[in-house]
Amino acid sequence: VSTINEWLADDLVKANPTVQLVAALILADEGNTVEALKCCHTGLSLELMGLMIHLLVKMDRPELAEKHLRVMQAADDDATLTQLATAWVNLAQGGGKIQDAFYVYQELGDKYSWTSKLYNGSAVCQMAMGRYDDAEKDLVEALQRDSKDPDTLQNLAVCSLHLGKPVTRFVNQLKTLTPKPACIATIEALEQSFDQAVAQHAA
Repeated sequence: VSTINEWLADDLVKANPTVQLVAALILADEGNTVEALKCCHTGLSLELMGLMIHLLVKMDRPELAEKHLRVMQAADDDATLTQLATAWVNLAQGGGKIQDAFYVYQELGDKYSWTSKLYNGSAVCQMAMGRYDDAEKDLVEALQRDSKDPDTLQNLAVCSLHLGKPVTRFVNQLKTLTPKPACIATIEALEQSFDQAVAQHAA
């Protein structure tokens, strides 16, 4: 992060779109969303615009994400990244837009090649529409492509909960991953709080 800050302090270097993208990705990974957005804000590349939309969706700001999506669509509506960004925004907006997002994932999977991430996107759409059996099928396909993908394991746990199936297997698999997924850190913190409360109550 200190190296990134040095780059961004140099006006000539920070104007480079690749530097902006790398800086934004590292800052976002460190949880510094505000600074990551600043790196994306002046960028005109599809990658920077896509990252900006991703971060806005993550912040639960679909109205701002849609505004930036329109700029991205004006630049290159047919680009795969633009299509993915469209799916993210549609899913975040909910309602009838979820079906549109689902179609985007289907088209990309059929046009190119189905990946773990595309199956996860499709599955999240299916779950948002209440189609948990179909979502589970997509997630099983994703798991066959990458058995250690944290998104797949987390989505399988959620889907299984809705289907009334056990989730222990997926949680245990998540606990073996490095780096530790955020959901596991949250679960462990809750378990620790629960154990402390039990100990206090028993005392």
